[in-house]
Amino acid sequence: MEANDLFKLTQQEDVLKDRNTGHLLINVNKIVSKNLVKGLRIKAEETMDGVNIEMIVEKPIENLVHLCFGVTHEKALQKINMDVEVRRDTRISVLSHCIFPRAVDVKHVMDARIKVGERATYRYMEKHIHSETGGIEVYPKAVVELDRGARFYTEFELLRGRVGKLEINYEVTGGVESVTEMTSRVSGRGDDVIKIRESSNLIGRKARGVLTSRVAVRDSAKAAVYNRIIATAPYTRGHVDCKEIIQDNGSATAIPIVEVRHPKAHVTHEAAIGSVDTKQLETLMSRGLSEDEAVEVIIEGLLS
Repeated sequence: MEANDLFKLTQQEDVLKDRNTGHLLINVNKIVSKNLVKGLRIKAEETMDGVNIEMIVEKPIENLVHLCFGVTHEKALQKINMDVEVRRDTRISVLSHCIFPRAVDVKHVMDARIKVGERATYRYMEKHIHSETGGIEVYPKAVVELDRGARFYTEFELLRGRVGKLEINYEVTGGVESVTEMTSRVSGRGDDVIKIRESSNLIGRKARGVLTSRVAVRDSAKAAVYNRIIATAPYTRGHVDCKEIIQDNGSATAIPIVEVRHPKAHVTHEAAIGSVDTKQLETLMSRGLSEDEAVEVIIEGLLS
C-alpha cells in the first residue's frame, strides 16, 4: 500500500491537490506531503520513530485543515508530539485521520499540548480507521489550556476496524467564559480494551464544559469511562453524559465524577449502561430485520 493511499481510505484524496486547503500527511515517521495556507504555520520534524509537530494559527482559517497520521506497515511504533497555539481572535477546524489498515503489531502514541488564546476557537475531529486484526495500541493524550472566551471542541471516533487497545487521556483547563466540549464514539469487539479519561477543569467565571461518551462493546470487549468535571469558579456550568451498550460477554464501566467547589457553580451527570432497548429491538424486527441486523441499527444510532 502506497502512503498516499492512506488518504484514499478517507475518501478525501482530492485534498492533496487543493492548494487552498492545508494538509499534513505522515506515514510512520515520514512526512509524505504538506501544504500550508495563509495564517497557518506548521513545522514538522522527523524523528527515529515519529514526528514532532509545531502548529501555530495566526489568522482565522476558513477551510478545513486535514491531518493524516498513518502506518502502512504491519509492525511499527509511531510517536507524534504536537504543540498547538491558536492565537487570540483566530479559529481553525482540523480533521485528523489516523489510519492503520494492516496493523498486526502497531503502537500509535499522540502527545499534544494545546493553547487556545482569547476568543479563539479550535475544533479537532479525530477519526480512526483500523485493521480487522485488533493488533494495535492507541494512546492519545492532550493537555489543553483555554484563555478568556476561548472555545475547544473535540470529537474522537473509532468505528471502522478493531479497536485493539485504546487509552484516551485529555485534560482541559478553562478560563473565564471559555467553552469545552469533548465527545467520543467507540465501537469495540473481540477482546478490544477501551479506556476513556477526560477531564474539564472550570477555573474561570462562567466557564462551561460538556463531556459526552458513546461506547458499544460486543464479544469479550471491555470498556471503562472515567469522565470528570471540576467547577471552582462562580457561574460555571458542566455536564457529563455517558452511555454504553454491552452485548455478548462484553463489560463496561462508567464513572462520572463531578466536583463543585463554589456555591454558584452547577454541574450535572448522567450515565447509562445496558443491553439494547427491548422495545427498539422488537420494533425493528417487526419491520423485517433479523435480531442481529436490528442490534446493529441500534448501535449505529447510539454512535452516530
